[in-house]
Amino acid sequence: MREITSTPEIVCFGEILWDIFPDGKRIGGAPFNVSYNLTKMGIDSHMISRIGDDQLGRELLEVTTSRKINPTGLQLDNENATGTVIATFDEDNDAIYDIVNNVAWDNIQLTEKDLNFVKEAKAFVFGSLATRNKVSRETLFSLMENATFNVFDINLRPPFIDEKVIKDILHHTHLAKFNKAELRMVLEFIDKEYTNEADSIKYVQDYFKLDEIIVSKGSKGAIYYKKDEHYQFPAVEITINDTVGSGDSFLAGFLTKRINNKNPFETMEYATALGAFITSNKGACPEYSLEEFELFKEKHPTNYNDVITNMKNMPHGK
Repeated sequence: MREITSTPEIVCFGEILWDIFPDGKRIGGAPFNVSYNLTKMGIDSHMISRIGDDQLGRELLEVTTSRKINPTGLQLDNENATGTVIATFDEDNDAIYDIVNNVAWDNIQLTEKDLNFVKEAKAFVFGSLATRNKVSRETLFSLMENATFNVFDINLRPPFIDEKVIKDILHHTHLAKFNKAELRMVLEFIDKEYTNEADSIKYVQDYFKLDEIIVSKGSKGAIYYKKDEHYQFPAVEITINDTVGSGDSFLAGFLTKRINNKNPFETMEYATALGAFITSNKGACPEYSLEEFELFKEKHPTNYNDVITNMKNMPHGK
């Protein structure tokens, strides 16, 4: 494996795995999806995870290397298997996912190299699933304590939901991303009834002292709260091919602009465009170039007449 010679701009932590479908397998794991799309955007991204010393692990290494993701953050586990999610379909053709437990990414170790990368990176990205096991959970908290900008994409996955852990993480988070169901669940954790979207987001923001919150709303777009400012952007109108990983790609697009201090309008526009672009393709990590995405973005411009904000300096429609 080649060594990283410079500090990555963004570090992602957590699960990297194979989604096993009846017709084949696809590489996955929300943090990996974010890292992959960051790399496609030209961002130097480092992935911290753990794979088994097995055939599936070797195949993961091959794929990450071929897709130009530096594999040095992928620890090798001689005892636990590479992570898998087994997907089956019920009689209504709805997918049922079994996230296999006690696998390699449940045992991510704390290393000095990763700790130094997190200290120097512009953002540290993680979800909740990797906290289901004590080893990876303790590693995550150690890294969080040393990061300058913690980004928590909550990504709740039953039955692996620990209320205390989620609240502890949120108390150490700078930017949190929820979907609407996750927002309601967090409100339940803090004994607050959902009243309306704006009041609920503001309550969570104040309770956990969060600088920034994103709430994704599917076909209704997403809303971004930055202290007292808010920006609601519509979803890009496209033909949906596959919704897997759309939220991860949205976050990658958002962080691409956010770490470079672009204004919230440009940041949200980029995020919604990348989320839509991935949704129009097959899988969370399709092969594409930055040029292909930029062309898609030009063909699907944001209608600023549909943007809702409490700021006065909104760009004019294009």
